[in-house]
Amino acid sequence: MLLRGVALLAGCFIAGQLLGETLGRLLDIEANVGGVGFAMLFLILAQNELEKRNLFHVEMGEGILFWSKMYIPIIVAMSAIQNVRVAFTNGMLAVLAGIIPVIICLSLMPLLANKNQR
Repeated sequence: MLLRGVALLAGCFIAGQLLGETLGRLLDIEANVGGVGFAMLFLILAQNELEKRNLFHVEMGEGILFWSKMYIPIIVAMSAIQNVRVAFTNGMLAVLAGIIPVIICLSLMPLLANKNQR
């Protein structure tokens, strides 16, 4: 079961990276646009769906928890090497790529909160 949790996390990560790369190409940017964020969103949705169907076991959660402990230091290291000044001077696209996902996530919070109360 631990391995299934890691496999779920890996599948969500790959799907998120593919979506981020595709979005970057559609926007004519040579970068991954939100791949890690999409991956985490996919993981949340997949976990909720598995819990609804009683297919998510505690051991699967341990596999996800194992990698989530490593996730925050990796993201901090990745963001530390990004140059924010260059992003602002290259136009508003970089700013919008950060603001739009935050607005979407915040607008979905009430929907997710109501879904969990049922």
